[in-house]
Amino acid sequence: MNTVLLLIAIIPVILLATYVYKKDKNKEPGCLLIKFFLLGIASTILVVAITIILEQYIPLLSKNTENMNYLELFIYVFIFIALIEELCKWLITYKIGYNNKEFDEMYDMIVYSVFVALGFAAFENILYIFSEGSITIGIYRGLLAVPGHVCDGIFMGYYLSLAKFYSLNNKENLSTKNKYKSILIPTILHGIYDFCCFANSSLFLIIFFVFIINLYIYSIRKLKYMSNTTAKIKYKNNFCPNCGSKIDGNFCRICGLKQE
Repeated sequence: MNTVLLLIAIIPVILLATYVYKKDKNKEPGCLLIKFFLLGIASTILVVAITIILEQYIPLLSKNTENMNYLELFIYVFIFIALIEELCKWLITYKIGYNNKEFDEMYDMIVYSVFVALGFAAFENILYIFSEGSITIGIYRGLLAVPGHVCDGIFMGYYLSLAKFYSLNNKENLSTKNKYKSILIPTILHGIYDFCCFANSSLFLIIFFVFIINLYIYSIRKLKYMSNTTAKIKYKNNFCPNCGSKIDGNFCRICGLKQE
């Protein structure tokens, strides 16, 4: 039984990782993707730690969602679930991926953010499925929750790619706007998903399935668009190949490497 539950928990993760990876025309190093995946798992621990701390000061977090009104539920899912989770994943993706020397194509950032999301989803999925001991829950999460995390990751990577592209073309205002979008859009999408699930209403159930269908359609479109784009992220004369820091002259002020 435990083996069956484990397979149900990880098979959707493997399938989605394979799909996203195969769309990358110039494959990213395996060790880098494993790093993102493991850090995605680690982000769940960070989320739990933040939540535990906030519970000491915010009574709403200790309240059962069934006893919340819609305003309380909105605040709970959009701020204390969606924002915290997406921000933790974003910090890892941005810190490790944004200035990484391997980030040389627009699609790469989507791969990075999705692998972080899959690490988070895999660990969360295993916890949920084994705590419930239910194959039905596993199938439900494999069709909805895990792909939902991936879609959030796709949007996060999409806007971070645009932010880097605009930054390299000296359009800092557009770069900054897309950085904000890379956090805001996944948070909104995540919040809508959770709100519909927790609302316990037939109306919101209908809204949920309409939302999911459209989320999958638009996520696949963005995935295909970025995987086929010819725009490049170039490091020469822009970023240090050693530490990834932005440079303006003939040497890196961070690590001191002289540029050729």
